Parts: sequence; C-alpha cells; structure tokens
Amino acid sequence: MARRRRSRRLSAHGRVTRNASINVTPFVDVMLVLLIVFMVTAPLLTVGVELNLPRTEARPLNQSVEPLTVSLRADGGLFIQETRIEPDALLPRLAAIAGAGYDQPIYVRADAAVPYDALAQVLASMSGAGYSRVSLVTDTLDQARSRPAPDSAQQR
Repeated sequence: MARRRRSRRLSAHGRVTRNASINVTPFVDVMLVLLIVFMVTAPLLTVGVELNLPRTEARPLNQSVEPLTVSLRADGGLFIQETRIEPDALLPRLAAIAGAGYDQPIYVRADAAVPYDALAQVLASMSGAGYSRVSLVTDTLDQARSRPAPDSAQQR
C-alpha cells in the first residue's frame, strides 16, 4: 500500500506540526470575476425608456435615493419608472406608489418631440392631484454631444 504523505514539518523542539496555511488564490479569482460582472452590468441598470431629451446648460443633481420618474415618449407612451401605463391611470398609480403627502420630487422626462400640450396636461393633472414637487429632466449640452440621439424606430 502506498502511504499518503501529509504536509508535516519538524518544529524547533523536534515535534511534527501541520502546515496551516490558507491558499487565497481562488478567493482572489472569484472576487475579480465578480468585479468584472458588476462593471459590465452596472451601465445596464439605468432608466430603460429611450427618450430624446431637450438640451440645456443645467447641471446634474446629486442624490442618493432613486427618484420617482414619469416619462412621456414622442409616440404618446406614458411610463412610471419603466412600466407603461394609460394616461387616465397616471394619478391612481402615483397615489398607489407615492401615497398622500409625498414630499419627494417626482421627475418628469419628456421626449423633445412631445407636443407641449401633452406635457402640460400631464403636469397639470399631477399638480391638481397635490404633487407639488414636480421637476422636469433635461440633458446637459455635454451629455447630448457625447450620446447619439435615439432613432425613432428604437423609440417604438
């Protein structure tokens, strides 16, 4: 029979001790793989409704809480976050999500090709329902130059 050799060494006093080292290479490999996975998936977690936002010189806001976003596409599609809704269902859905006395701002993103009348109707209905902190979202000129405008075929 073959004897299995165990990892042993002699101590200073002549006794046999076990080697208790830990190999961290597999741990480092797993961490690097996870880092790459998160670096690839992080850009995909942005708001998913493609819009051609108007361009302004306003600076972006710094915030840590994900805002409640209402989006209005050029084809008339209305979205809360990424969920498409009918225009007459906007206020009941906002009430269900935000509740009464919602004090956080609600951001409205509207495609640059949306008629002003349609945007005004959405803003007026939200204001009439008591949502006083409604803000419009635009692209900055720097962002607009670095990102190509979405095609109308992609918006539909």
